[in-house]
Amino acid sequence: MGRQEPKEPYLVVVESPAKAHTINQMLGPEYKVMATLGHLKDLPPERLGIDENTLTPEYVIIKGREKFLRQIKGAAHQAEKVFIATDPDREGEAIGWHLAQEIGENGDRIYRVLFHEITRAAVREAMEKPTRLDQKKVDAQQARRVLDRLVGYKVSPLLWRKVKSGLSAGRVQSVALRLICDRENEIQSFVPAEYWTIYARLEGDSPPPFRARLIRIEGRKAEIGDQKEAQSLAAELAPATFLVRAVSRKEKRRNPVPPFTTSKLQQEAYRKLGFSSRKTMMLAQQLYEGIAIGEEGPVGLITYMRTDSVRVSTEAIREARSLIESRYGPQFLPPQPNLYRNRARAQDAHEAIRPTSPSRDPETVRPYLTKDQWALYNLIWNRFVASQMVPELWEVTSADIEAGRFLLRATGSVRKFPGFSVLYSEGKDETPTPPEAGEEAEEKEGVLPPLSAGERLSCLAIEPEQHFTQPPPRFTEASLVKELEEREIGRPSTYAVILSILQDRDYIVREKGHFRPTHLGMVTAKLLVDHFPTILDPKFTAEMEKQLDKVEEGKVRGREVVQDFYRHFREALERASSDMQSIRSIQLESNEVCERCGRPMVIRWGRYGKFLACTGYPSCSYTVKLKEDEITAQRPKEAEESEEVCEKCGRRMVVREGRFGRYLACPGYPSCKNTRPLTLNIRCPRDGCEGWIVERRTKKGKVFYGCSRYPECRFTAWERPQALAGGREGKDSN
Repeated sequence: MGRQEPKEPYLVVVESPAKAHTINQMLGPEYKVMATLGHLKDLPPERLGIDENTLTPEYVIIKGREKFLRQIKGAAHQAEKVFIATDPDREGEAIGWHLAQEIGENGDRIYRVLFHEITRAAVREAMEKPTRLDQKKVDAQQARRVLDRLVGYKVSPLLWRKVKSGLSAGRVQSVALRLICDRENEIQSFVPAEYWTIYARLEGDSPPPFRARLIRIEGRKAEIGDQKEAQSLAAELAPATFLVRAVSRKEKRRNPVPPFTTSKLQQEAYRKLGFSSRKTMMLAQQLYEGIAIGEEGPVGLITYMRTDSVRVSTEAIREARSLIESRYGPQFLPPQPNLYRNRARAQDAHEAIRPTSPSRDPETVRPYLTKDQWALYNLIWNRFVASQMVPELWEVTSADIEAGRFLLRATGSVRKFPGFSVLYSEGKDETPTPPEAGEEAEEKEGVLPPLSAGERLSCLAIEPEQHFTQPPPRFTEASLVKELEEREIGRPSTYAVILSILQDRDYIVREKGHFRPTHLGMVTAKLLVDHFPTILDPKFTAEMEKQLDKVEEGKVRGREVVQDFYRHFREALERASSDMQSIRSIQLESNEVCERCGRPMVIRWGRYGKFLACTGYPSCSYTVKLKEDEITAQRPKEAEESEEVCEKCGRRMVVREGRFGRYLACPGYPSCKNTRPLTLNIRCPRDGCEGWIVERRTKKGKVFYGCSRYPECRFTAWERPQALAGGREGKDSN
């Protein structure tokens, strides 16, 4: 017999080298595994790349990826079969589609495999059941890419002309910015409301003493608005007879939360670990693609990390239940597995994020992980195993107490069984909105003494407490991700990129863990909302996500979605190009006065940011550059009346405080813009000067004294001159 040529290997193509290394260890020598390093083709970076008549995209090879593409194509032509194993989502499908186009000939030997987890069993099972590329998923990704390119490439240049070069707009990014700016406007316009609560410190037949809160007055909800009313009610309560009217005890169950979806993982990793969304997704990718675990070798520790689903495989549930029973005891195991329902729009292609094997507990794999990898794996493992445990049980006691026309309530709760909380408790965000005045507080862990109906209580003290309603807090990374998810804006897999872009463009800054919009962000968001109200509408953006989902489901065509969007977008773009006001022509009132001429100053924008400018320009060209936190526009401090009269309109002038000290201003602004320095009724001590001494401040806020006739007279002094001194104390700056 003649010598048989060795069979060429099968080619498996994935996205990352780490994933390629892991899978290569799991497949036999007949397989060759190569990585694309992400997308190989995209729209051209230097031009729109979309035919505006047909809205057909033009794809080009990404610069720097030519070498990888040549190598993969060469291997593909030598292989008997090609298995495209890029990530199991729209982006992965698009990468595979572009690769299949480049390989070209004999597409029948190109297969699609989906690795939802990278373990030996899962990889081999997927390789045994290959499918074909999903054109509907490719169309959905392509429609999204075209929509994003149209908005980015059409609106961003408009912002360069009208606001500042280097800015960018995005279909989802700009909506996220709007949410942050809308929250800031809520905070700035919030007016605190005073309210009071009244507690009675009481004691029954059995210790310990406890507190009860006044909840009703003559059957109506207790709403106490000021100190006078609170003190009056407290005085009436103090001598009252306190009787227990009713006591109730009930069991409260707190159920475990489902295993992680992408957005929930981002939120909880921020709350508990302080990880940004970008860092969380990077670490999750590493855990998914594979870590070398001792003799076991490279293995993916978690399932695919981009998912909306809380579904879990039967085998994973069985493993978790077995572990719970053996490690924690049968009392922690529910009779039946806990099953969780997906949200309405969840894509159920992948399971929830979970450990690929619960038997690999965090301590077992700890020696093989970095500190951050371990922290995230520990979070994922704990949440998944806890999701299959029994509820936490509490006994909640509530006592209603009568005191004349008043009704008070005391509550307490005691945990009877920890259930899933031995392993995991979900973190919480700040309350997004303040509680209403008079709203009852949540039960807190604590014990009430034994109480019985009809029991008389002793009053130890009446304790009125003053409160003020609080504005909603600024968004944290976790609460913003939660807001985007709840409003169905964008995809959780894109949130990390969106937040990074907003910070890189100086639209927002992070302060003590919260996002604050910069003035640039506020102005940009307002211009976009004014001129693109539909695109910046969160409901419209959410509806676009639904349309893209329908494209993937084959219910509508991607091109139809794009055409319908572009028809309205093009009209708005034409109007904005002519109507949008340049930021350089916008000016905002400030509560500052020019230290050279005494005229009001306004906030303006220039090439290098915002600055204070004298309204006397061009006769007075005085300007002061502003930092972000120095803006005082449209929020002047409350003015106080003076004895001075405005010589221009006859109104009594008021005292205002500006950047460089206090000054007199006409209250008739803007019809009357008269201002003048606030003098100390002390004549300038410089010979021949008829000016008066005024108080000023340096740029760093230090107080000094100078002549009202500056710059004609440059007398200044650090110490306050004396009215009768007539001398030369201070320094002459001439």
